[in-house]
Amino acid sequence: MGADLEVGWGRHTTAVADLRAQLAALPGHSPVRLAKRTSNLFRPRGDTGAPGLDVSALGGVIEVDRRGRIAQVQGMCTYEDLVDATLAHGLMPQVVPQLKTITLGGAVTGLGIESSSFRNGLPHESVLELDVLTGAGDIVTAAPDGPHEDLFRAFPNSYGSLGYSVRLAIALEPVSAYVRLRHLRFPDLGALLAGLEALLRARDLDGDRVDFLDGVVFSATESYLTVGTFSDAAPYVSDYTGREIYYRSIQQRETDYLSVRDYLWRWDTDWFWCSRALYVQRPGVRRLVPRRYLRSDVYGRIIRFENRHGWYAALQQRRGARPKERVVQDVEIPLDRTEAFLKWFLDTVPIEPIWLCPLRLRDNDHGPRPWPLYPLRAGRDYVNVGFWSAVDIVPGARAGDVNRAIEAVVADLDGHKSLYSDSYYESEAFWALYGGEDYARVKKLYDPDGRLPDLYAKAVGRR
Repeated sequence: MGADLEVGWGRHTTAVADLRAQLAALPGHSPVRLAKRTSNLFRPRGDTGAPGLDVSALGGVIEVDRRGRIAQVQGMCTYEDLVDATLAHGLMPQVVPQLKTITLGGAVTGLGIESSSFRNGLPHESVLELDVLTGAGDIVTAAPDGPHEDLFRAFPNSYGSLGYSVRLAIALEPVSAYVRLRHLRFPDLGALLAGLEALLRARDLDGDRVDFLDGVVFSATESYLTVGTFSDAAPYVSDYTGREIYYRSIQQRETDYLSVRDYLWRWDTDWFWCSRALYVQRPGVRRLVPRRYLRSDVYGRIIRFENRHGWYAALQQRRGARPKERVVQDVEIPLDRTEAFLKWFLDTVPIEPIWLCPLRLRDNDHGPRPWPLYPLRAGRDYVNVGFWSAVDIVPGARAGDVNRAIEAVVADLDGHKSLYSDSYYESEAFWALYGGEDYARVKKLYDPDGRLPDLYAKAVGRR
């Protein structure tokens, strides 16, 4: 299967030439956007009226170098296809975001995370170099060192406002056939965070290496850390791609085994736990749904249809339900302040469960601020806290109040928030957090005519 997904350099070169021709054919100074069939963004995407560049020919793996453990990948390649191609060589990307249709280019320009991030950092940290189609219409190769180092450093978290990646070279790591899971239960948040800190320090559990690490908070008195360890053998293999539900197994089992592929996609089948809003976790409904529809991109299309038309929301309001505010966010909190954030959140925002994923920037020689648009501190442990639901807009409140409160608390705790969903920052506060003068300088160099919207316009817009 991996060979089938490797498009080769010839087809890639032709696809890039076609993309440049499309851009050159647009009227000068006209805005530019991509025509994409899928998206994992959860913030409004206004219609600019700009024609979309067809990037459908840039969705494959160019080649996998098994010996060098490097993949050459087109920017629109989904992680589902990338994983299939690399597993065929006994390898995987160093960080595989949770959802199958996230693209490699999207994860790098928009950030991503998973349970290997405590040792491998964020997806862009395994990028060796990338080719970027800039707003000026040029293809430039950006690398950690060289004439376009500034673009390489500013590209992560730029969300297409500096250009679009057409090729990325990424480092891979070897895999085993299976992953052994151990679900460790904790009775309170203090014990949970102490356990997490101990695992991050030791990188070992009962003599076994910790290869993957994440957690789930079901309530203030029930939370879990899941430790994953590569294994060449398994006494059994569980399957959470059909009737069984992975996140429920965390509460039901102390030990489990998954194939490495099913482990990487363990969250996709039920979109973590968000598929319950679509009733497919009910046994009677689930039996009727073919497996091919139990996946995050199917649920995403349903949700985006509802966001456009509002039929279900209108029905609920006719039944007397309060209007809802969407609270779909991932935030990075310093490890030593995560307990404070979780306590505030559980006391304030009625959303459970909550996902936890530790991360640490990788050791490198890029200095204390290696990624200016998402300046996590080098040498510091963080915890990604993910929560995805909606809350009632109570009388006297306005839509966005809960998200604004979350932004304020995250800032007070020296954290950062991903920008794939709703944001409410004022301009000055936003640029203080997300690049400021560094971004403006790189933007002027690579998109001098402003054909791509700037980061604030894309992430916040008008609120």
